[in-house]
Amino acid sequence: MNKNALYNIACGLFVLTASDGSKQNGCIINTVMQVTSNPVKISITVNKSNFTTEMILKTKRFNISCIDESADFALFKNFGFSSGRDTDKFASFNGYKTAENGINYVTVGTNAYFSAKVTDTVDVGTHLIFVAEVEDAEVLSDTPSATYSYYHKNIKPKPQENKSEKTRWVCKICGYIYEGEELPEDFICPICKHPASDFEKI
Repeated sequence: MNKNALYNIACGLFVLTASDGSKQNGCIINTVMQVTSNPVKISITVNKSNFTTEMILKTKRFNISCIDESADFALFKNFGFSSGRDTDKFASFNGYKTAENGINYVTVGTNAYFSAKVTDTVDVGTHLIFVAEVEDAEVLSDTPSATYSYYHKNIKPKPQENKSEKTRWVCKICGYIYEGEELPEDFICPICKHPASDFEKI
């Protein structure tokens, strides 16, 4: 099976944010969709290991910021390359506001946001699907949304030339580099949590 075919699914990219009352956090996800129109409900899919997931399980609320084509790689690096367990992702990030539900949403490199309350949770293995009723929403700009394909072609930096003699493997999702002759089959990217199948030899 050629898993690269998955990159041709026209999905967008989003900053998912949550708060447990004492801390604000966020991560990058690529699965958000509208599931009903009355009431308006959306679904999101999030890796179980994400700290943001733990917050949502606790509070049943989250915000979604829709990333647009004006976003730069710094946005992805800030929300996707570290864990909120040991990093305050909003400490040095100024492009946000706080919604009425008390959760931050991103205003830089985004074109809309949604505030939602979880109504159902589905366990699908490595991820959880949250179905949620939209409580608030706003359009922030008319810049087109960034698709996963757009991110790979225009935002994500290209791998740098290998000046080392070591064999290197690059994560096709976030760009993390693993050095070693063989990439272990059970290797998980420490940055984006994707498996060894999403790495390619440089």
